[in-house]
Amino acid sequence: MTMLNTRAYLDLRRLGQVALGWGACLCAQAAQAVNDLPGGPAVNQINLHPPATRIAADQIWLHDMMLYICLGIFVAVFGVMFYSIFKHRKSRGHQAAHFHESVKVEIAWTVVPFLIVILMALPATKVVVAMKDTSNADLTIKVTGYQWKWGYDYLKGEGEGIAMLSSLDPTHRAMSDSGHPQAVDNYLLKVDNPLVVPVNKKVRIITTASDVIHAWMVPAFGVKQDAIPGFVRDTWFKAEKEGDFYGQCAELCGKEHAYMPIHVKVVSAVEYSAWVEGEKKKLAAKADDPSKEWKIEDLLVRGEKVYKANCAVCHREDGKGAGPILPLDGSAVVLSDKHMDQIQVLLNGRNGMPAWKQLNDTEIAAVATYTKNSWSNKTGQLVQPAEVVAARK
Repeated sequence: MTMLNTRAYLDLRRLGQVALGWGACLCAQAAQAVNDLPGGPAVNQINLHPPATRIAADQIWLHDMMLYICLGIFVAVFGVMFYSIFKHRKSRGHQAAHFHESVKVEIAWTVVPFLIVILMALPATKVVVAMKDTSNADLTIKVTGYQWKWGYDYLKGEGEGIAMLSSLDPTHRAMSDSGHPQAVDNYLLKVDNPLVVPVNKKVRIITTASDVIHAWMVPAFGVKQDAIPGFVRDTWFKAEKEGDFYGQCAELCGKEHAYMPIHVKVVSAVEYSAWVEGEKKKLAAKADDPSKEWKIEDLLVRGEKVYKANCAVCHREDGKGAGPILPLDGSAVVLSDKHMDQIQVLLNGRNGMPAWKQLNDTEIAAVATYTKNSWSNKTGQLVQPAEVVAARK
């Protein structure tokens, strides 16, 4: 075999290896490809979400209707313009006409746009008015935005008294941090506690926030409402089909903005009643007697769970903090034997840290005890729930 033939053979072999490599890569990608997420985003989605409420369906109809009107105006205006340019061009001997103050033209370009605007405004106004009508709700839920999770409080209707926090599932955050997330359909949309509502019931959503502006958005419901600190806003939806529906915070709210998913689970009336009963049993089981005297070993175990679920996302599991987030390891407030100082920070927040009044007295005492005795903070101090009760007064 000549030198030239040898080189050609090696080049072809390398080319074949590259082709096989790309083929294997494409096959692997195909095997790991994500699928459309029912109630959430679809692969390569270019249109609005399939509607699950009457309002969302009306919004899609308005969107399409106005798009067709704009397309018709575009075709009519540019069609006439290009026809005139082509048909009456100078090369064919046409001369420009000279006319001024045509009453017919003035009337036409005033009346026609007015009619078009009215045609678009009437149905749009009807939908906007319906979107704002939150009266006669079967269920009222307060949604509170936190950096960076959602708080749900069932205020009125079946399930009244249930409260929970909804956070991104830790496994999805770990996938994101790794830089090589797995191909899962609900990537960064899985939460620990979804919002559960009954089908075909009007649900009023009251939004607010504890720190910065957030926005509660579920596209399939046609709902997007800002959650503003110090203000109360409201919206509503009535899901007409059962299933899982997803959304995200739609207002840039800080470095964890991408990790504030929304998961709404719509179930039948029977399933909802069963869920409510189960949740109330859980709340009764978790209810702690604030007058109970705890041992430090038990509070440390409880406090570690509370810390990992609520505090570790900012202060880190090693308590070192990050950037503007102050460390708890070696913190003067944490090390102080004046327990009330740390309890007040936990209850009311400070320097960008949110208030944690939604945690019960035992949970506050447990996390305070945990931070006082973890990492290098070996104080041996014990914070009892009764001290938190006194701080709330």
